[in-house]
Amino acid sequence: MGDAHRVGVVGLGVISGAYLDTLAGHPAVRVTAVADLDAARSAAAAAALPDARALTVEELLGSPDVDTVLNLTTPAAHAGIALGAIARGKHVYGEKPLAAGLEEARAVLAAAAGAGVRVGCAPDTVLGTGVQTARAAVEAGTIGRPLSASAVMVTPGHERWHPHPDFYYTAGGGPLLDMGPYYLTSLIHLLGPVRAVTGAAGRLRTERVIGSGPRAGERIPVEVDSHVSGVLEHVNGTLTTLTTSFDGVATTAAPIEVHGEKGSLSVPDPNHFDGEVRLHALGDTRWRALPVTAGYEDGARGIGLLDFLSLDGRRANGEVALHVLETMTALLRSAAQGRRVELTTSAAVPAPVPLTAAADWRGRSAVGSV
Repeated sequence: MGDAHRVGVVGLGVISGAYLDTLAGHPAVRVTAVADLDAARSAAAAAALPDARALTVEELLGSPDVDTVLNLTTPAAHAGIALGAIARGKHVYGEKPLAAGLEEARAVLAAAAGAGVRVGCAPDTVLGTGVQTARAAVEAGTIGRPLSASAVMVTPGHERWHPHPDFYYTAGGGPLLDMGPYYLTSLIHLLGPVRAVTGAAGRLRTERVIGSGPRAGERIPVEVDSHVSGVLEHVNGTLTTLTTSFDGVATTAAPIEVHGEKGSLSVPDPNHFDGEVRLHALGDTRWRALPVTAGYEDGARGIGLLDFLSLDGRRANGEVALHVLETMTALLRSAAQGRRVELTTSAAVPAPVPLTAAADWRGRSAVGSV
């Protein structure tokens, strides 16, 4: 307990604004430094933060005024920034995925363990009232023993709205590595870790057209699979079918459904913090909404970092992120090799989030030492 925890932000792209909206002015956190390859962007961000200095990346990683590095770079840079921060004795909380590749991710956690520092990783949407209320219902036995689940994410592709979408279609990108963490992290909270996967994948287009911003109309290459499907075998025996795609316009499928012996549960979009959880009990004639019973109310990007710094939190942790990453890379490997792949990692299901009012988590005045 005591002084606000000092955070340095590396990477000031689109997502950084959402994080800074949560963190700037929060009594538990002080943003002391920002860095980006674009010096003008760093300067502009620092000017809007009363305690922050605009630094180079190397200066920020070595700054004595930074306790934790918030890593918001593109996936290809995640491991390098994390390892640089860890080497200087700093904790790291990063955007998903943990790294662009599994061995890089393993190296990050090994380095952190050796240095005695902690690693956290998005997504933190799973800590909101949507997934947490659904989890509470599953754990209360509302649907009985879970038997199967489905998870579906279908969009036409992020190039329609993102002004610089190149990284979505290069190594470390694609619909699974980009959006899969939201769904897989939620599934781990709901059903536990995965023991094996079977996947199929493909790409039907070799290029995409940027739809907005200064590069609108520019064609960019597609170097990764843009549609990935698979079956996840959870340790508890539940089977989940997963579809992630940048090759569809829309879908009527629920983002996540969990089916049990006594009922089916419809879970809201895991890319959002809230949403309606619906139950169709065996023998009922309709779906009905469940009351909100768990999670951070009015959640926002950055709440995972606040939880990561708290004494009783640390739910968005590196071990879950590593397991999610291996699940995704195993699906891609299974698709490429045409075989079932058993996983080598696992993860403890993080502690559930009790129903927490927005005023409480937004106004928290102190954090525990990480």
